[in-house]
Amino acid sequence: MRTEKKLKLKQLRHWRIRKRVSGTSERPRMSVRFTNENIHVQFIDDIAGKTLAAVSTVGKGEAKDCSANVTGAKKVGALAARAAMDKGIKAVVFDRGGTRYHGKIKTLADSAREAGLKF
Repeated sequence: MRTEKKLKLKQLRHWRIRKRVSGTSERPRMSVRFTNENIHVQFIDDIAGKTLAAVSTVGKGEAKDCSANVTGAKKVGALAARAAMDKGIKAVVFDRGGTRYHGKIKTLADSAREAGLKF
């Protein structure tokens, strides 16, 4: 019962954030999703409905060996920023997906900022 309520409240927070946060081709939305084992980061143009770049700990790539903790978030944040820079993305709108801005989320965002992305 408590878990269902927590998930419902997180979904409401996410919807509330998404009402205000939208990405364009000049300034895409940087969507961050953490599961228990993986990290997913996407750069999304909401107007065109396309993903411009993505980095994940699932599958092939440099981020494959990272886990879903603070250390992994730091590495994935830098890799995501590099992937965005390769596609010509310099500024983004940050979408934390309804989670609190602390711990892994904050570390990933700070790492992306250090690598050159502007929020």
